[in-house]
Amino acid sequence: MLKEEFIIENLQATSKEKAIDELLDLLTRSNPGINIDKIRSMIWEREEIENTSYGRGFAFPHARTDEVDDMFIMLGVSSTGLEGKTPDGMPLQVVVLLLTPSNISRLYLQTLSAFASFARMEGNRTKIISSRTGSDIIDVIWQSGVTVEKELTVKDLMRRDIAFVSPEDSLKKVANRMFKNRISALAVVDENHKIIGQITDKDLIKAALPDYKSLISNLNYSFDTEPFEELLKHEDKIKVSQLYTTDQETANIDTKLIEVAAMMIFKDLRRVFITENDKFKGVLLRKDIVNMIIRG
Repeated sequence: MLKEEFIIENLQATSKEKAIDELLDLLTRSNPGINIDKIRSMIWEREEIENTSYGRGFAFPHARTDEVDDMFIMLGVSSTGLEGKTPDGMPLQVVVLLLTPSNISRLYLQTLSAFASFARMEGNRTKIISSRTGSDIIDVIWQSGVTVEKELTVKDLMRRDIAFVSPEDSLKKVANRMFKNRISALAVVDENHKIIGQITDKDLIKAALPDYKSLISNLNYSFDTEPFEELLKHEDKIKVSQLYTTDQETANIDTKLIEVAAMMIFKDLRRVFITENDKFKGVLLRKDIVNMIIRG
C-alpha cells in the first residue's frame, strides 16, 4: 500500500503545513489533473476540527475525498523535526498523509489504526529517521509486523495509559485525576490490576448529597451546612471503597468494535473498560467512536 514514489526521506519543510504541501506535490506529479487545492482544503478542514499530531514524533493528517479514486499513502521524514505543538512535546518528525475516497472508508480507518500501532512501538521512530531510502523505510514498517486488519477491534480506538484508582485512594485523588485527564469516570482496580468497579463524577456528587431524593421532593429543603463544603473538608479521608460501584461494563481488547458499539447502544453506555488477560488496559468512550469513525 505504501510505494517508494510517495516517500520523502528528507523533508525540506519546517512545519506540518509545509510538509503536507510537499507530500501533495508527489500526488500532483503522479496525477497531473487532480484538484489538489480542494484536497488541501479538506485536509485542513480536518486539522481545524482536531490536530492530527499523534505524539511520539508522528502525525497522521488525512481526508476522505472523492477527488481520489483509490487510497493514497504519502510519508515524509524530517530529521530535524517540524515546528508546532504536539501532544507530548516530542518534535514531529514523521508525517503520514492518507487520502481515500468515501467508498473505502473502512480500509482507511484500519490503515490509520495500523500506522498508529506502528507509532506506539518503541524504537520505530528512530528506525524511520535513520533510514536512507524509501525502500529502507518500507522495510522498517514491514519488519515491525504491523498489519492492516480485516475488521476494527476495540484496541484500534481505545484510550491507553488511562488513569485509574484503587479502593484505598482518596476522594481528592479521584477528583484530581478526573480533572487532569478530562474524564468523568475511573476504573477501580485491585492489587493485581484487575477491574473491580468504577467511580464516576455522579458518585462524587452523590457523596455530597446522600439525601438527594428528599431534596428533589422538597426544593425548599434547608441544609445546616453547605454540602459541597462539607465534602471538601473530608476529601482526604473519604476512600474510593466507600463510593465506587460494580456496575461497570468491560470488553476484551480484541473484541470487534461493532459488537461493543452495539452493546453501548443497547445498554446506553458512555464508556466500556477494556481488559487483556483479565487486567485493565484502557477505556473505550462512546464519543471516540463518533470522533474516529463518523468524523474520521
